[in-house]
Amino acid sequence: MDIRTSLAAQSYAQARTAAAPEPSAEGAEATVGRLIGSFAETLAEGEQTARAAMTGNADPHALVQALASSQLAVETVATVRDKVVEAYQEILRMPV
Repeated sequence: MDIRTSLAAQSYAQARTAAAPEPSAEGAEATVGRLIGSFAETLAEGEQTARAAMTGNADPHALVQALASSQLAVETVATVRDKVVEAYQEILRMPV
């Protein structure tokens, strides 16, 4: 079994950041921009790994890891989107 240490370290760093985000002084706009960039990067890495797997240049375990990471990113974005829409609807229901 081939375990790629860089992939393991990257996954650990992502999990650690998600579990205990560090406080920052940047604004909401910068935070959202950074998160969108991270989402796009995750999807791009998954696509690159999938292409490599189709040509036989990638480890099957790396493909499964990339697919799981992409699925988690998409589910997270969908959940955040649903919460934002729900909050917006609550604001619209407030009496003026």
